[in-house]
Amino acid sequence: MPVTAVYPGTFDPFTNGHGDLLRRAARLFPRLILAVARNPQKSPLFTLEERLAIARQAIGDLPEVEIDSFDMLTVDYVQSKGAQVIVRGVRAVSDFEFEFAMALMNRKINEEIETVFLMPSQAYTYLSSRLVKEVALLGETWTTLFHPWRPHC
Repeated sequence: MPVTAVYPGTFDPFTNGHGDLLRRAARLFPRLILAVARNPQKSPLFTLEERLAIARQAIGDLPEVEIDSFDMLTVDYVQSKGAQVIVRGVRAVSDFEFEFAMALMNRKINEEIETVFLMPSQAYTYLSSRLVKEVALLGETWTTLFHPWRPHC
């Protein structure tokens, strides 16, 4: 049976780093779902519909990747999609500590679902949605900060 993986996140906004991880995961899993979390507690800058549209534009060249949204516990969403794996990106030790705690909690809720950590390309190690939003809010134009993910850039 082919393994299905879910790459969940708020993706506010979807960055080149997210695209890099998505492409890495697509090479490993025959079925991959990019799951955009509604998560109003985070007060996203972009609406759910805008985040979905940005993700679709950025990964349009990956037809094997499904794009969906959800508003429940990640582990419950993963189970509802018949998936077995949660994909998470880890850029630094600080990311690992948070992600490790989340993976253990998810395992406690459903031990049938595994979490796989992937590292981004070195070029995206320090890129985060939070930093992109902060710079944009301080006056940089969106086009200088965000370009749909392109290989070799």
